[in-house]
Amino acid sequence: MSHYRTAQLATASGYSVQQVRDLERLGVIPPAGRGANGYRQFTDEHLLALRAYRSLATAVGPVVARQTLRDVRALPLAEAAARVSELHVLLAKERRDVLAALSAVRAIQAEAPVEADEEPMSITQLADALGVRSSTLRFWEQEGLVVPERVTSQAARRYPPAAIREARIAAALRAAGYRIPDVRRTIEAVRRHADLDDLAETLHDRLTTIAQRTVSLLTAGTAITHLIAP
Repeated sequence: MSHYRTAQLATASGYSVQQVRDLERLGVIPPAGRGANGYRQFTDEHLLALRAYRSLATAVGPVVARQTLRDVRALPLAEAAARVSELHVLLAKERRDVLAALSAVRAIQAEAPVEADEEPMSITQLADALGVRSSTLRFWEQEGLVVPERVTSQAARRYPPAAIREARIAAALRAAGYRIPDVRRTIEAVRRHADLDDLAETLHDRLTTIAQRTVSLLTAGTAITHLIAP
């Protein structure tokens, strides 16, 4: 088994000396041993943990990566393996959601052009068509995602074709896990350009990013396997 001082471990792992110390303090790697001279002494296990952390942080973010590496060292083998498996499930769900959003966008693009005299929808009709609650449409209105018309003395909402289209886009993006500010920026762009091609391209880019993160997770998993294997 190889032994490393802090600077040697930093060089081998690609981290700085301070980052190695910080990651030790945060529990990403086990506490270092001490040599006869009192200096920190690291091993191949520490190097492996640092490499696992680098890939894991790329895949799921540094916060989750730190917690995962702390967990897998402390948990029994079956639970540690399940902990890593859950991360694959989450990434797979992200991919499914983006594919669903892309499919929805393509379906909207394939629809016949909106006619100015097309029949508007009530809030109940639109909620049923999208499979969401009426309260969700009211919330989207508050956030500026959808702009209905107001009719009758009770100020009931009526959604003209343009608002229906925006609601469909909002539903597709929310299903893909996009946050409200991201949805708002996208819809504002669509309002400016009246074109969904940019949105479709964004979703394709998201799929590529998820694929890259999945590869990083697989790389991290290989290192973690050696860390937790009996």
